[in-house]
Amino acid sequence: MHDARPIDSMPVAIRWMDTVLDALAAICRLVTGVALVVLTVIFGWLVYGRYVLNATPTWVEQVALLLVMVIAFLGAAAGVHASTHLSVTALRGWAPPWLRLVFVILTDLMLGTFGFLMLWFGAKLTIFKWSTMIPLIQLPEGLRSLPLTIGGGLILLFSLGHLLRLALGHDQRSDEIV
Repeated sequence: MHDARPIDSMPVAIRWMDTVLDALAAICRLVTGVALVVLTVIFGWLVYGRYVLNATPTWVEQVALLLVMVIAFLGAAAGVHASTHLSVTALRGWAPPWLRLVFVILTDLMLGTFGFLMLWFGAKLTIFKWSTMIPLIQLPEGLRSLPLTIGGGLILLFSLGHLLRLALGHDQRSDEIV
């Protein structure tokens, strides 16, 4: 909901929370952007190595899998913060305002629950696999699930931020809740 009140009327805690969450989302976007550029460059190297040098760099596939995990899970977390995640809004658009509010709250609760589960089980998987090495690059296998863990924690945090803003009447998401 768009808050017509000036930013000065928001409690200091909300402004501080927004600053922290915005910074975390910006870091997610920066890391995913860099990961996407690196992914593009290493696939360029793969093609060059395979067809020009006739020597395929075997490490590219393993590094690419790690980068895809980073892009997917940190990108998803940034999408939750910006409310650009996949969402079906047709039903919400047809519903009366009080029911739209219920749908928005349920969406935030489900995303928060999903984020918590990603964090919990991702951490267990990361710890379990940390002592095993990824072939060809000799990095801990737990790195494959670390983006799942971090992304889950951020999704939980961003969802809780949305719920707190909503509860305090300072929700500024573009999906109108009137």
